[in-house]
This record gives sequence, structure tokens and C-alpha cells, in this order.
Amino acid sequence: MSISPVSERSSGRRDHGQAVMLMLSIVALIGLLTVGVAKVGALLVEQSRARTAADAAALAGVSGGPAIAAAVAAADGATLLSFRREEADVVVVVRVGHTHARARATAGP
Repeated sequence: MSISPVSERSSGRRDHGQAVMLMLSIVALIGLLTVGVAKVGALLVEQSRARTAADAAALAGVSGGPAIAAAVAAADGATLLSFRREEADVVVVVRVGHTHARARATAGP
């Protein structure tokens, strides 16, 4: 028994279409994963910037008050949302993008 060349060619054509669909699915999956990783990375950077701005604003607010704390937060790309003095401590909340961060600083040792 021999296999005719026509049947070999026709089975190859069916596989070719499946390979294209498989490759398109893989490319789409890689694209979705890339977008997800980029969004997580951007969120982590935003959180880090918010924490840094909150720390700096709280330290500046200990000696300079709310106006200086707001100016330092703005210089770090953040918005000062709240400033509260609790005895020797200053507590601030800042926003960078959609992320909020809170920091506390103490005057003195």
C-alpha cells in the first residue's frame, strides 16, 4: 500500500491553518502578559514615589509647618492631603496619582 501525494498535501494544509491560529493565540497571550506586568510595575513605582514624598513632607513639616510640608510634597510630585501635629510628631498623608501614603516624623531625638 502506498500513500498518494494528494492525501499528504491535503493533510498538510489543514495543519497549516491550525498553526497560524496557535501562533496568533500565543502572540495575544504574550501581549496581555506584557500589559499586566507594565501595570503592576507602574503601580509599584507610584507607591514608592508616594512613600518617599510622604517621608520628606513629614520631615519638612516638623520644623517648617504645613506650608513647607506641602511645598516639599509638591516638589516630589505629590499633593499634601492632610497635615496633623500630635505633640512632637507630625503626621502627613500625600497622594501621588491614585496612591496615598502616610508618614510620621518626630521632632527631636
